[in-house]
Amino acid sequence: MKNTLFIGLGRMGHPMSAHIAKHFPTQVHDIYRDSVDAAARATGAAPIYDLTEATDIGTVILMLPTSKHVEEILLENGLLKQLDAGTLVIDMGSSIPASTQKLAAVAAEHSIDYVDAPVSGGISKAASGELTMLVGGKPDAIERARPYLDAVGSTVVVVGGSGAGHAAKAINNLVSATNMAVASEAVLRGQAAGIEPHRMIEVLNASTGMSQATQVKFVNHILPGTYASNFAYDLMLKDMGIAMQIEVPQAASPLSETSYRLLTEGRKLLGEQPDHTEIARVYENLAGTSIGTETTINIGTDTTINKEQA
Repeated sequence: MKNTLFIGLGRMGHPMSAHIAKHFPTQVHDIYRDSVDAAARATGAAPIYDLTEATDIGTVILMLPTSKHVEEILLENGLLKQLDAGTLVIDMGSSIPASTQKLAAVAAEHSIDYVDAPVSGGISKAASGELTMLVGGKPDAIERARPYLDAVGSTVVVVGGSGAGHAAKAINNLVSATNMAVASEAVLRGQAAGIEPHRMIEVLNASTGMSQATQVKFVNHILPGTYASNFAYDLMLKDMGIAMQIEVPQAASPLSETSYRLLTEGRKLLGEQPDHTEIARVYENLAGTSIGTETTINIGTDTTINKEQA
């Protein structure tokens, strides 16, 4: 069996590479040498510090932050030309659909299969091997990819042709962020009516207003004031931006346009590297009150609101 080259060993990539290494002979690569060493020690995979060292590659799995990074690896750094005909490339990060379609076309010129399979579920699901994958590509290429998808996840949803997986992931995150925003508005509206935040979330979760935002994010991260889901606000904004690039009639998207604009502007109110659950903090700032249980809530570089004064 040929080697699987796993590229991108961040907070998601590291545990995913471990699951891949359990089932396939694996080589691991990252721009950070320490990340390569850590993954190699943890998984038994062969460390690759320079991509020219990668040998006998049958499958490449990419878990990179943006399309720019994917294009740099495959095109500018020449990995695509380095791969043999018949190689399978699986992009499991969140990329721009148009970029994915371009890369798939270039790969096809080299007789290389290309599948986009972005993941959903976060670090905990990456660690447990229970990720959901939203998959785009040619049917035969997707079938080739399935053993690798099954190794890191529990749910595979095939959504269409090349780029469709990345489009689906971005649209999902647009909905996820908007759900969190409207839930924040509901909690603040409930407060104005004399309903405590935790009680309003209880109402939503027992009724038709429930969502993953109210069931998981508010309960585990927002109401306790920890804001530690380990998915960055900036990555959520990036995915929302990708979704907003998909052209639809303007009359069909006033809510998503408003949500994206509000959360983009609200980013200025947060500090460095905020968690995506800090969408609620944007609303705390706008309303001059608080939702979480921390004594003080940082809503900017120089501004705090004391809960006793809010």
